[in-house]
Amino acid sequence: MAKITVNNTEVNIVKVDGEDYICLTDMMRVKDGEFFITDWLRNRNTLEYIGIWEKVYNPRFNYGEFAIIRNSAGLNSFKISVKEFVARTNAISLQAKAGRYGGTYAHKDIAFEFAMWISPEFKIYIVKEFQRLKAEEQRLLGWSAKRELSKINYRIHTDAIKQNLIPSEVTSTQACMIYANEADVLNVAMFGVTAKQWRENHPDLKGNIRDYASINELICLSNMENLNAVFIEQGITQSERLVKLNKIAIHQMSILESSANDRKLLQ
Repeated sequence: MAKITVNNTEVNIVKVDGEDYICLTDMMRVKDGEFFITDWLRNRNTLEYIGIWEKVYNPRFNYGEFAIIRNSAGLNSFKISVKEFVARTNAISLQAKAGRYGGTYAHKDIAFEFAMWISPEFKIYIVKEFQRLKAEEQRLLGWSAKRELSKINYRIHTDAIKQNLIPSEVTSTQACMIYANEADVLNVAMFGVTAKQWRENHPDLKGNIRDYASINELICLSNMENLNAVFIEQGITQSERLVKLNKIAIHQMSILESSANDRKLLQ
């Protein structure tokens, strides 16, 4: 469930089979005067558009029933609910949901046409907010991918610690202390603080320092985990590794940030 705010109105968005469906019931709240979704659905132009959309995207659409409904459009006596329309035509463009986030939902293609029915201005703003939401989702998806890569590389890092730094006979507590100590080598080189210092400075935040890192920081951290594993295997002391890794972090971050700024200038 996601939300966007358009003209001070919250509009819910849900995923249905991987597609975005926008709540028409929420959108309808910005319409001046008496207005019902059934008024929009009974319009012949609306039905024509939905029919063409279903033809393109829905191989199970019942064209026979749809033709009967479309032929009735324009008559004063004609009125049809979303539930009835879906039941008779097997349409996938519209959804009637019950429960906490209940209401009438439409595939984004249809919802944007509904927004035009409300007003051209409203359509422009809802498309703009929807695009902003999608851009934010892509940004978070990229962050998650980099976070997972960092976790995978950390396994390489811990394996190097296990093979080269942990004596054959130590307690599990002692081993954990060595792992944590080496993790803090990366934390200090990258962020300038240990995990403990970060928690003390941010008592209200959940998770750890890496959960709040930027994409560029995660890329750099992933590289440093691999390099530190190599440095450990080469027998380089911890103090020397820390200095090396800090210089690498500064250098790589300057390159990554410069590249990001160049991309912004080209947009």
